[in-house]
Amino acid sequence: MGIKIAFFGSQPYDKTSFKEANEDYGYDLRFYQGNLSINNILLTQGCDVVCIFVNDNANANVIEQLAKNGVKLLALRCAGFNNVDLEAADKFGIKVVRVPAYSPYAVAEHTVALMLALNRRIPRATWRTRDGNFSLNGLLGFDMHGKTAGIIGTGKIAKILINILKGFGLNILAYDLYPDTKWAEQEDIKYVTLDELYQKADIISLHCPLTDDTKYLINNYSIGKMKEGVMIINTGRGQLINTNALIAGLKSKKVGWAGLDVYEEEGEYFYQDKSDRIIDDDVLARLLSFNNVIVTSHQAFFTKEALSNISHTTLQNIKDFSEGKELVNEVTL
Repeated sequence: MGIKIAFFGSQPYDKTSFKEANEDYGYDLRFYQGNLSINNILLTQGCDVVCIFVNDNANANVIEQLAKNGVKLLALRCAGFNNVDLEAADKFGIKVVRVPAYSPYAVAEHTVALMLALNRRIPRATWRTRDGNFSLNGLLGFDMHGKTAGIIGTGKIAKILINILKGFGLNILAYDLYPDTKWAEQEDIKYVTLDELYQKADIISLHCPLTDDTKYLINNYSIGKMKEGVMIINTGRGQLINTNALIAGLKSKKVGWAGLDVYEEEGEYFYQDKSDRIIDDDVLARLLSFNNVIVTSHQAFFTKEALSNISHTTLQNIKDFSEGKELVNEVTL
């Protein structure tokens, strides 16, 4: 019998890309639309591998049940792993692998798209002209050339973004807990403290992982240090921003624009069609009411190239595990 893999939180495009990639592997793929939780853990019985995405829940209880069901490997088809209890995985002998860089270009380019769409009021202008309104009132933007971008986190995505923004003529300030000083010298990038970044940046973009240290990095206190009318972009993880603090900043005009591809309570909404229902998340509904906010449904990664990289890397991770090879993409404590 071949290796059995249960996919949770799967969408039609997941099925298409993984079935295509699986032609080189021949695994037994089982796709489930619901997110992994203790309520559907029975679906993992008889499976060797469970494959999950960003909104699946692999807490300690789930991990324990996975182990009891015979699951040996938890394969994340994403880069982040904050939804996995790594201590429990280690305790119950389940290896965890991920896809560290499926397409940094996709996320960096989407980040720039949010900046431009917010600044030049593209959604609002489009709605107006379709309704026959060709007035320019309320559509005023600013030259990005000469402005200062503060980039928090300088991994692969951020480095690509910085190169793009330099092409626009922006000045770059960067912050990272573990700065890449050699790269910074080569690219003439200045690392600064968070306080200096908050005080000087016209645009702040988040590209750091979600950890205990970075959770709610953007809060009332940090927003208070920022420039009046700052633009905040988040294509990282939703809980990097305290959404209520962001809303307060938008109401006070301290935050002039916000572009969010992630939201801290996105699991109930993102990747699903809820258009025939009332949004009962009051915080999300409030965010969507601002005309200077753009929310996209965690789609920054969503390109053909990224889906191909995700499926091939995930299946190769599984192949390496099954053959007892070194797991180059393993996530450890």
